[in-house]
Amino acid sequence: MIKLSHYKQRLIKLLLIPLLGCPVSAYADVYQWQDAKGNEHFSDRVRANSKKIEITPGYSYYKVEKIYDGDTVKLEDGRKIRLLGINTPEIQHRNQAAEAGGEMAKDWLVDKLKNLKVRLVTDVEQTDKYKRTLSHLITENKEHINVQLVEMGLAAVNIYPPNLLYVDQLVAAGNRAEHDKRGLWQKAEYAAISINQVGNTGHSGWTRLIGKVSVIRSSRKFVYLEFSNLFQARIEKKWLHLFPDINCYLGRTVEVRGWLNKNRGGWSMLIRHPSAIVVSSP
Repeated sequence: MIKLSHYKQRLIKLLLIPLLGCPVSAYADVYQWQDAKGNEHFSDRVRANSKKIEITPGYSYYKVEKIYDGDTVKLEDGRKIRLLGINTPEIQHRNQAAEAGGEMAKDWLVDKLKNLKVRLVTDVEQTDKYKRTLSHLITENKEHINVQLVEMGLAAVNIYPPNLLYVDQLVAAGNRAEHDKRGLWQKAEYAAISINQVGNTGHSGWTRLIGKVSVIRSSRKFVYLEFSNLFQARIEKKWLHLFPDINCYLGRTVEVRGWLNKNRGGWSMLIRHPSAIVVSSP
């Protein structure tokens, strides 16, 4: 049986799928033969002097060539990968100051992937605005790296609809890490702060703010949870179906998680998924 390179296997599959009407690696044998002029041909039918070739089914695994930080890596094929569903603190680079826990997350990832290859599991959106591939990383040992980073408290859950693959696993891992005060959840830098403490300087990086929702209003594109005249959280209407009845937040003390944006003399936070809102009290 002849073994072919990964590139050649992919090419053969693309050529044969229209003939077979199904994935080659799962359902058909493939045969290689040469015509009188020495040209190579591939077919799903046995011919005189043809040889059966091996097309390895399953996933393609890649070596990680470089680790930039806890949620961004580069593969051996040159692709830059941004891990889906999570966010780790920044490490120091260019004009970016180091954030608490950033080096810890990077060091864990470097150690974890030192001698392992990974496969990619992508979601609805394939790339981000920086042309990075958006993906979950699964090791040869079937370890889900995105979930493990959250489980260890090295990353916070950060869901961007429509990419909702593994949401339940990520949220559950985040709840366990927070409950057990692992990693980021034991650091003072990531403790929830009152909305009244934000002030004019705001708060850099990912943060947790807590306060009471006093008003709920809507515009053409957003629903707003207003906490004060200086702060509001906003939810895109197209993702409201992911949330419980929005009125359940009215009059409740809740915690919101994300990044602050300056907004008309105050501050705003975009909430993309209900995992970023934690109800603290009635």
